[in-house]
Amino acid sequence: MKKGIRKSRGEITFACVNSLLLILLCFAILYPMLMVIARSRMSDVERATHPLRIIPTDIDLSGYRFILSSDAYVRHGYFITIARTLIGTTLSLITTSMLAYPLSKRYYPGRKVITAMLVFTMWFGGGMIPTFIVIKTLKLIDTFWVLILPMMINVYNTIILRNFFMQIPDSLEESAKLDGGNDFQIFTLIYLPLSKAALATISLFYAIWHWNQWFDALLYINKQSLWPLQYILRQIITSASAIDVSSAAATFDAIPAMETVKMATIVISTLPILCVYPFLQKYFVKGVMVGSVKG
Repeated sequence: MKKGIRKSRGEITFACVNSLLLILLCFAILYPMLMVIARSRMSDVERATHPLRIIPTDIDLSGYRFILSSDAYVRHGYFITIARTLIGTTLSLITTSMLAYPLSKRYYPGRKVITAMLVFTMWFGGGMIPTFIVIKTLKLIDTFWVLILPMMINVYNTIILRNFFMQIPDSLEESAKLDGGNDFQIFTLIYLPLSKAALATISLFYAIWHWNQWFDALLYINKQSLWPLQYILRQIITSASAIDVSSAAATFDAIPAMETVKMATIVISTLPILCVYPFLQKYFVKGVMVGSVKG
């Protein structure tokens, strides 16, 4: 029976130190998350007496009931954010792929000039005030589409997808053209099915950006009915009067503490991304690394 290779004292020490550091890193990441979840379910008394406890003994779900009630703005903001994420990610994925496809073709006239113009916008922008004037001129202020149209195409994502398209052999396109296929058929029937990893990665980028974005709502939206969830969360954190608590008085005998509402809103706003990410994570590294081989 063969014996395994005996590890040296240095290798054993390195493995122990490395394991210890990884355990501490996991604890540093998990503890704040567990504490937020626990504080969102704690009663006021327990939260005051045991501020660092992560396993509550007295469960209080009044914060969740409050923010999900039909009268609370958090629930409506949740639907706005979901609609924004789904519609915005879909449109961004379509437009980004349609822009990246011709830029991946070496025979496309003006390809280098257009690519240089796109890259230029990554370093230099028009500024907040000119952007606001353009959006106001287009009459997008206080509309749902102001959350989607101004940032429909991201240059970084376009470059990643363009580089991924460049990895696909040209012989597939030549064979399709010999069979009578046009550019649209080649794009939809050959390139897109072969680019699932890159498309999944780009979709994740766009979805997370739309889900977490709040600054555009601060600049362009005054109607409370169009506030996304993250902007409402910011309002809750910065001001106790962000939610119209009077509208919930008819539903609740006592308005929950703002600390409970804050933590419950953080949990609800984070949960969908945590649920979706594990299904896309396997495409994440592959899509980014393969798309970064060629420039």
